[in-house]
Amino acid sequence: MTSEPDLLPLLRDRRSVRTYDSSHVLTDAEVRVLLEAARWSPSAGNSQPWAFLVGRRGDDAHRRFVPLLAPSIRRWAPSASALLFALHQVASGPEVDALGYSDYAMYDLGQAVAHLSVQAAAMGLAVHQFAGFSHEGVAEVAGVPRHWRVTTGLAVGLGTVSDLVPRTRRPLAELAYGARFGEPADFV
Repeated sequence: MTSEPDLLPLLRDRRSVRTYDSSHVLTDAEVRVLLEAARWSPSAGNSQPWAFLVGRRGDDAHRRFVPLLAPSIRRWAPSASALLFALHQVASGPEVDALGYSDYAMYDLGQAVAHLSVQAAAMGLAVHQFAGFSHEGVAEVAGVPRHWRVTTGLAVGLGTVSDLVPRTRRPLAELAYGARFGEPADFV
C-alpha cells in the first residue's frame, strides 16, 4: 500500500471487509449519526435526492432483505450489524408521465454514501458496498415508490481485516488527465 503523507488515515486505511462481528449491535444513536453524515453531504441545488432502507441484524427489515442477497453476498453480509440499501430519486413523482429527476441524483447519492462511509470509519466501523442483490425484490419488499430506484447495498458493522488481500489502486496517471483524456496531467 502506498502511504501518501497528506491522505487522511480514515481514507487511506478504509477496507471493504467480509468478516463482521456477529455479536456487535449498532445503537439507535450510531445509526442516526451515520445517516446524519449522509444527510449533510453536498447535493445539486440542495435537492438531497437520496434515501436509505435500514435493516439491523435481527429485525423484520433485515429478515426480509437477507433472502434477496446474491448467494455470494449472503455468505458474509448478514453477520454485519446492519444492511442498508441506498436509493436515488429518478422522477419528480410517482405518476407514469412524471418528469425525469436530476441528472446528478446518482452522483449525489454517491457522495452521501461516501460521507456515511467516512463517518463509519471514524466510529471504528466497516462499510462494504455491494450490488449483488435483487434490486426489484428490495423495492417490492420495502414498498419503494416508482420514482425511486434501489441502487446499492451496504453492510455496516464491526469488521475485521484478517481476510483481506493487500489493497491496491491504479496509478494517478491512469485517472488524472490534463487537456486530453488519456494523457496524464503534468502533476502526476
